[in-house]
Amino acid sequence: MSVEFHNRAPQSIEGALHLVFQGGQLVSDMHTEPLLPRAELQQLGWLVVREQFLGYWHGRPCFAVEIDAGIEPDPMRFVRGSLYQLLGRVDDGLFALAGRAAQLLAWERDHQYCGRCGAAMVVDIGERAMRCTPCATINYPRINPCVITLVTHGEELLLARNANFPGKMYSTLAGFIEAGESAEDTLHREVREEVGVEVTRLRYFGSQSWPFPSQLMLGYFADYAGGDIVCEPGEIADARWFHYSALPQVPPPSSIAGQLIRHYISELTRE
Repeated sequence: MSVEFHNRAPQSIEGALHLVFQGGQLVSDMHTEPLLPRAELQQLGWLVVREQFLGYWHGRPCFAVEIDAGIEPDPMRFVRGSLYQLLGRVDDGLFALAGRAAQLLAWERDHQYCGRCGAAMVVDIGERAMRCTPCATINYPRINPCVITLVTHGEELLLARNANFPGKMYSTLAGFIEAGESAEDTLHREVREEVGVEVTRLRYFGSQSWPFPSQLMLGYFADYAGGDIVCEPGEIADARWFHYSALPQVPPPSSIAGQLIRHYISELTRE
């Protein structure tokens, strides 16, 4: 396995690799993978303001580091951008590693002070946590669970275009799980709210970490049970049924939405 996640850093960091971030953006070498050897990081002399151990990439320890905002990386060698630039361009394991890096650095950055008493938080060296010494509050990395659903009716797929995203891409329906809900409760509610239809026969497909900024997507298939499409104002720009042989632009297979669509079509057309 190319990537192994761990919480405790090894005693030896020989051969360590780094994913470098600045202001929430990934800083990567334009000519190689976005992993910088420790020796090169030291040679560049960039001031590291926070660091999180991630695990191992092909057996080598890997860290996420955030460098000072005032540093100007050489534009002839380095490029800054969001993790979207890696989608479909790097190994799935490397994308997962970069997503973990972005989430852990953001979590540490956003929990510098205690939300209960206002005192400074400190990084716990024994576990992945931020601790407040005065009031003993503990903050762990936050993960936001969501459901993402492909609704189908025989050879037709119900796909929607989000009103908040430019372009012509149509995708599956998705939404955050609210307090007190099960994933299945959320699925029924979100489909009803976003497109006005009812579903039945829910089948779990799989999950994907989606670091934009910290979602865990739980993928489902669902059969259409009734109702006419009514798009939620301000949320869904358009939604319609598409025959599997005449789909619009859809998400790439690197996303769970793309995987749901392709898997369903593969099962539908399998001899």
